[in-house]
Amino acid sequence: MHLAHYLGLLHRAQNTLADAFREVAAAHSEEADVVSICTQQAQRCDERASALRPFASRYAEDAPDEPERLHSTLFRGARSGGLGLLRDLQDLYLMAAECDICWTLVRQAAQGLRDTDLVAVVDESAADTSVQLAWLRTRMKAAAPQALVVAE
Repeated sequence: MHLAHYLGLLHRAQNTLADAFREVAAAHSEEADVVSICTQQAQRCDERASALRPFASRYAEDAPDEPERLHSTLFRGARSGGLGLLRDLQDLYLMAAECDICWTLVRQAAQGLRDTDLVAVVDESAADTSVQLAWLRTRMKAAAPQALVVAE
């Protein structure tokens, strides 16, 4: 069964995204909304990763290397300035999108297995991830004019 592979991928992706949210919050302390929301979203990622633990045990979690590779490729640490904020938010968006599609795929498997407990966790987590994606998109739209038009 390959569900364990995706549970491992998703578990690591959530932990990696939480760490990235924290780094962005710390690097952009002058942006109060970024600090607040990124800190909150890091905690939500931690909660989602914890919610996966029982299922990872049940299906014998096989943690692949992909999320770490994704983190190192997309997010090599927070940048500074307006353009840096925009790029950091874009990296977070791409990392959250990876989680989003994984939630979809894990849900399909959970339905196939008739694992209603896993479906419930996935549904709640996928909804949270949708909120993350919406906030990141909105915040990038707000940051883009200043970062891309006004030179620093």
